[in-house]
Amino acid sequence: MIRALTLAAALLAAPLAHAQETETAIFAGGCFWCVESDFDKVAGVSATVSGYIGGENENPTYQDHSQYRHREAVRIEYDPAQVSYEQLLHIFFRSVDPTDDGGQFCDRGFSYTTAIYAVGEEQLAEAQAAKAEAESALGRPVATPVEAAPAFWPAEDYHQNYYQKNPIRYSYYRSACGRDDRIEEVWGDQAFSGLKSS
Repeated sequence: MIRALTLAAALLAAPLAHAQETETAIFAGGCFWCVESDFDKVAGVSATVSGYIGGENENPTYQDHSQYRHREAVRIEYDPAQVSYEQLLHIFFRSVDPTDDGGQFCDRGFSYTTAIYAVGEEQLAEAQAAKAEAESALGRPVATPVEAAPAFWPAEDYHQNYYQKNPIRYSYYRSACGRDDRIEEVWGDQAFSGLKSS
């Protein structure tokens, strides 16, 4: 009886243990609505949060994040048994224009520049290798910095899942901003690799 109860407890705990095996990636890729939308399509990604990172003040808001030099970024929770950090890096690079050091698409300025914020030394090394691979694939320098992750500040509620809450406005914004056209121009057949089949 004791053995049966122990086995039952272990079986009940198994899903909880699995749920705790997620890891975190943080990418800045211009408008966080678009980055969130893209990574929600990746198998193995369990959650995405739009936010601000890397600036000069605490608790930034949408109104002051540019003034205090925060980038718009997305924190991604993922199951490494389903998708690796290396795969997420590959997808990230091919869903932005990493050669642009002045912003992304129609969004200009530091807050909209790309960056990879590594969580730990292993991610730092993998991100640097992925940057070198992207430069090799493109045949030109990549402007995306790789940095250790500082504090991440979630954005206001109305920014979270914006593409789902406001699908018409989001689709118009993404199209008018030229995001997809520019990514295809930069990456050709590699554009959105890892996303199109999702």
